[in-house]
Amino acid sequence: MAEAKIRVGVIGANARYGWGMRAHLPALLSLPEYELTAVCTAHPESAEESAKQYGARLAFHDYQQMVTHPEIDLVSVAVKVPMHYGMVMAALGAGKHVYCEWPLGANLEEAEEMAALANTKGGQHLVGLQARCDPALLRLQELLSENYLGEVLACNMTMFLPGLLQRGLDRAWMADRDQGANTLTIATGHAIDVLCFCVGEFQEVLSQVATQVPEWNTSEPGEQVKVTAADNVLVSGVLTNGAVASVHVSTVPWHGSGWRMEVYGREGSIVASSREMVQYAQIQLQGAKGQDSNLAELPIPERLTWIPGEVPQGAPFNVAQMFRKLGQGILEGNAVEPDFDLAVKRHKLLDIIQRSSDQGMKQSVT
Repeated sequence: MAEAKIRVGVIGANARYGWGMRAHLPALLSLPEYELTAVCTAHPESAEESAKQYGARLAFHDYQQMVTHPEIDLVSVAVKVPMHYGMVMAALGAGKHVYCEWPLGANLEEAEEMAALANTKGGQHLVGLQARCDPALLRLQELLSENYLGEVLACNMTMFLPGLLQRGLDRAWMADRDQGANTLTIATGHAIDVLCFCVGEFQEVLSQVATQVPEWNTSEPGEQVKVTAADNVLVSGVLTNGAVASVHVSTVPWHGSGWRMEVYGREGSIVASSREMVQYAQIQLQGAKGQDSNLAELPIPERLTWIPGEVPQGAPFNVAQMFRKLGQGILEGNAVEPDFDLAVKRHKLLDIIQRSSDQGMKQSVT
């Protein structure tokens, strides 16, 4: 008798654009423990198109109808950040397992409410901080826990991404800081979670959150959008293990250099790097010990890749790793991370970083 599959419905499943199309749908379709049962988009026509293209039995343009459908076990939320709260709360209220993209909410208060409800329902809840499922970063964390570097003394992380000074009108909403989708919340959120996951949590921070490009041109000639959202985030601080750390995330360079994290200890060094955002996989891991003259590539054990070989690199890869982890949690009844409680912890850290910048003062992270 075939093992029952996890029946999933994806909100944000437009077949032509969006993170659902780029990452969630190809990830889910590659994993045999899932059945793509339903898709939900903003319009009936696009929902039917997506259902036909991806083989889903059910198509919805009203997420309330999808999350309450009895044939859905898991709801995947892959839409704009300001829409997360209503959709996640509805799915949790209907007793579903939920995977929500990062940031969990448009602000800390929304995230706290979602986590509180999730913890009363007993289902699995996962937030899309998928870089912590990257095989290279899993190996980096292992090496540090195995004392590869000895005492960790310092860590430096940079992520310089190619920015756009012109945005289409469909993206202009991101210029508003209050919408919760900007360089501080998305790019820095993903990057700083990697540092905390691999190296250690922050004990105190001193930050600068800046908007270096205060206006975006739009796709409409002569129209500009005022920008209140950050495009540069600089953080220096001390970790709970005593190491010092620095982070600089920027989304304005014409030609970004990608992501890089250097970790230095008494007995060696490790460097992890990628030409892409950290959560997109394809990370190179190098290390050196003692008197080694040069960094050398560090092998990544095959056991840290949990997904089928046909899953493409890039956006779907680490999302598939996350869905594999979530599926095991659902089928075996074991709690998994990064859950909504971890998401609240990251939202709190980002708020502290913003407050440090606003006040021009060092802040304790509690």
